Amino acid sequence: MKKFSLVFILGILILAIACKNESSQNTSTTDTPAQAVAVPSFDRDSAYAFVAKQVEFGPRVPGSDAHKACKDWLVGKFKSYGAEVIEQNFQAKTYYGATLPATNIIAQFNPQIGKRILLAAHWDSRHAADSPLSTERKGEPILGADDGGSGTAVLLEVARQLQQHPIEMGVDIILFDAEDLGESGTEDPNSNTTWCLGSQYWARNIHTGNYRPQYGILLDMVGSKGAQFPVEQYSQQFAPQVVREVWLLAQNMGYNNYFLQTNGGGVTDDHYFVNTIARIPMIDIINRSGETETGFGAHWHTHNDNLDVIDKRTLKAVGQVVTAVIYREHNGTL
Repeated sequence: MKKFSLVFILGILILAIACKNESSQNTSTTDTPAQAVAVPSFDRDSAYAFVAKQVEFGPRVPGSDAHKACKDWLVGKFKSYGAEVIEQNFQAKTYYGATLPATNIIAQFNPQIGKRILLAAHWDSRHAADSPLSTERKGEPILGADDGGSGTAVLLEVARQLQQHPIEMGVDIILFDAEDLGESGTEDPNSNTTWCLGSQYWARNIHTGNYRPQYGILLDMVGSKGAQFPVEQYSQQFAPQVVREVWLLAQNMGYNNYFLQTNGGGVTDDHYFVNTIARIPMIDIINRSGETETGFGAHWHTHNDNLDVIDKRTLKAVGQVVTAVIYREHNGTL
């Protein structure tokens, strides 16, 4: 009986120690903070090459051969950088009566991790050059090197950096389609819903259940010479804390000549529908240099929106700030 009792007691002690060790291991796995990762240097030459490649396809108007070819290239690039890619197909019903096939491209990094940030741009280009500043070939689609191409290029380079410098945080990159099919030059208050068809569709049909990123950042026209990014009004309304952190970070990084602490007015852009329909706080970094009557750059919605307008320094400024946001958020230093 004594031997049995001694053996029994020893067994209990061994079991208790084992359970304690296992509990300690489980705690360390879940409670240990992610190891800090240095903010990588955003490669402006790589981003510029991504703009050039998109322009090489021609105007990326939904339904065109160039649009399909560019989509296949974008999906392939994201997959090559280790992202899990979802092609969200939908039918874009335009204000001029056409229904066009369109695709939101969703690239997920670390989809299993709950802590996430959403980055976005649009990848389509305008179906007609309709700026009041130009009468040249007004009925023809434009290349959209800046308007569409630059934001997409910056996010491709961000994806490349995420592969080379992995982090333990979720990042979703969404390239919205059919952003630029909207009706301009009209007094109709409902015309704003003719724009940003891809983000409207996504906001009503989010690619996964219970999707709640901490916040989102939209990039639009972020590559031209002389670009300036004042605080966009809807960004300030729906995500003031994010605006504060991003613009302060840009200032501290020496990019205050790009990121202006002034009111840039409100723009009906993809972030508006992400904020109002999906209820995800998202800001818009958009060129509102104010140098023309349109409030945008002189190349906006004209055939001058080609590779000549792109400035590597602008791509670097925006790309480095966005990259810093991601890695500092991961490191807990934002």
